[in-house]
Amino acid sequence: MAGIKLDSIDLNILRILQENGKITNIQLSQEVGLSPAPTLERVRKLEKNGIIKSYHAALNEDILELGFTALIQVALDRQKKDSIQNFLNHINGIHEITECYQVTGNFDYQLKVVVKDIPAFEALIADKLSNVEEIGQMQTMVVLSKVKQSRVLPIDYNGKLKK
Repeated sequence: MAGIKLDSIDLNILRILQENGKITNIQLSQEVGLSPAPTLERVRKLEKNGIIKSYHAALNEDILELGFTALIQVALDRQKKDSIQNFLNHINGIHEITECYQVTGNFDYQLKVVVKDIPAFEALIADKLSNVEEIGQMQTMVVLSKVKQSRVLPIDYNGKLKK
């Protein structure tokens, strides 16, 4: 955060907004102990400086019948620049892949896939991932249950944040 100083109020605002992005400015100001105008000014500063990138709705996967999640570890055949970019272009075009991480170890990338069921997963592998020529090896882990999922980043730097 080059040049951006965050005090305990800024950190508290960030924590609260991560927990509830729909909170009103008046509610937020009451929780952080400021009047509404300076609270809004701080939020706008956090947005302007790129600390707050966007606001999102968290959806219920069960109601939307997206009950199958898998983690796929991928090793590329080649580590050439064009191969990597071609792989990333393919991955970014597959909507069922919700996350992609470049990792260390025996694999190059880890993908998180969310689909309706096993037949949908099989179709994803057969119709989409098998067409990605750069993939040399894949290993899949099926997620049995989600034990913890938090979108709240641990921003309590140097003990500044008070609950």
